[in-house]
Amino acid sequence: MSSAAESATAGFLVWRLSMKWRVAVDRAVAPLGLTHAQYALMASLYGMQRSGLQPSQRRLADHTGLEPLYVSKLARALEAAGLVARTRDPDDPRAMQLSLTEQGHDITRRAIKVVQGLLDQLLEPLGGQDSPRARQLTRELATLLDVPLDPHAENEKEQS
Repeated sequence: MSSAAESATAGFLVWRLSMKWRVAVDRAVAPLGLTHAQYALMASLYGMQRSGLQPSQRRLADHTGLEPLYVSKLARALEAAGLVARTRDPDDPRAMQLSLTEQGHDITRRAIKVVQGLLDQLLEPLGGQDSPRARQLTRELATLLDVPLDPHAENEKEQS
């Protein structure tokens, strides 16, 4: 670990790591015509569809952590590219459901392979994706993601 990293805060390191990851994924999926955000949306949609779900844009936004308006913009661009289909939800005409097209499935499968290779490369210093250190890092990151942004709002909800 560099001396600069030793004196850095956890927040700074998480930010730097997230920026490094975003740039790495952008570069890795660019040959497939995707950005990191498009990949995140399509890979999430791919996984949800494999589980039998056809999520709404809102549900996909919640899953990815992207803003709903941004997911809507991404979905429209991916629809125009022939990768995603947007249809009205029969149970809620205000909501749009998303699904991958056949071309979208193909691109997403290829992109997932590319990103998995990138993940193998970036987690090698911890012993690889399946190492105990990498699994522990994943658990710790998940713990941090579960912390609400505004703990006071969470407490108010519980008291209501």
